[in-house]
Amino acid sequence: MGVLSVHNGVICLEDDINSSAFPGEITVLRSLSRRSYHGHCRLLLERRGTTILRQVNDAFCDDGYGRELLSSDLYVNIWSNIDLNEGEVRHERAGPSNPATAIGLLHFDSVYALRYYCPNILSKWAARPRHWPPPEAVQRVVSLGAILTPVGFKGSEYQHVEWRVCFNDGEMELISNLNDTQTKVYVLLKMIKNDVLHPRKKEVSSYTLKNIVLWMAENNPQASFHKKSILQWLHEALVALRVALITLELPYYMIPERNLMATSGLDREQQRTWISTITDMLNEGPKMILRLPKIRKALIAHPEPFRWYSGRRIELELLQLVHLHRVAIRMVENVEVDHTDAILQALTRRRNEVMTDVCVRMRMEGSQVINAGAIFLRIMM
Repeated sequence: MGVLSVHNGVICLEDDINSSAFPGEITVLRSLSRRSYHGHCRLLLERRGTTILRQVNDAFCDDGYGRELLSSDLYVNIWSNIDLNEGEVRHERAGPSNPATAIGLLHFDSVYALRYYCPNILSKWAARPRHWPPPEAVQRVVSLGAILTPVGFKGSEYQHVEWRVCFNDGEMELISNLNDTQTKVYVLLKMIKNDVLHPRKKEVSSYTLKNIVLWMAENNPQASFHKKSILQWLHEALVALRVALITLELPYYMIPERNLMATSGLDREQQRTWISTITDMLNEGPKMILRLPKIRKALIAHPEPFRWYSGRRIELELLQLVHLHRVAIRMVENVEVDHTDAILQALTRRRNEVMTDVCVRMRMEGSQVINAGAIFLRIMM
């Protein structure tokens, strides 16, 4: 369980934002992004508030030029020294968080963040040409702003005083705007990560996969994400993941200049294995999801597939019966069959939809038969 605490007694501002509008009790910090990796910054004290939290005040350090920087390392370490409740056990720091376990059962990660006012970053994101999210959702994301979490870019000479820009509330808004198909693709990707790839640490995380889905949603017409295209988009997402593993590059959705794979810690052997595994899955086509235990159990071990197939067969028989009846009436009346007849077209369209469902499911279950006409005749026998 993650616990995010945002301290409202401090405001962090982009370089050119005026601080005079904030009341005197608020501590104002100025972000310095120059010489820091994309999506990270250092925090220079501009004005100490009349009331300031001890954990903030004790985390300042000198930058070598007589100015005060807020150290992310000191900030995390100070919070890690607060007294725990009875039955709680603290664990080693993990990035910006202080992990702990309560009563031996409940694990939680506490992150202490600061509010970040960065209209330039958000307006740049909002101005991108896109298919998604809708304009009203874009405005909500902008209004939700950003936070800074106390973790620097791995390997940076300023790592101990750097902070990472995050958009937790905005990203929750984005996820809530995904449609059903996009959400299911995201869930399937996470299942593949856990059940197929088995990352040892967080070389590929759920956050990585979320960004792939967000980019797909933004760059493609929303009408193309429908219930019959789930496997198609899962295929596209796996292609994107394979490219990210090959190139070790994946732009962060909110700040594309930040590469999410830059600090993945992926070793060569694991990289080759995952690329090979994903390639095999792509070559397997729709039946690749049978690699997922929960999906496989649902498709094979559960009686539902038989009920599903029986329902499709009954519907096809009814459609065929209505179709033949309408054609027969025309023949009795010595009227030529009109193939532009709206009812005949609707019957044919629905029959094709049902057959598509049947064919896709057969492929998922490992069938090599791809001739829809032959399958239809077999069903109607």
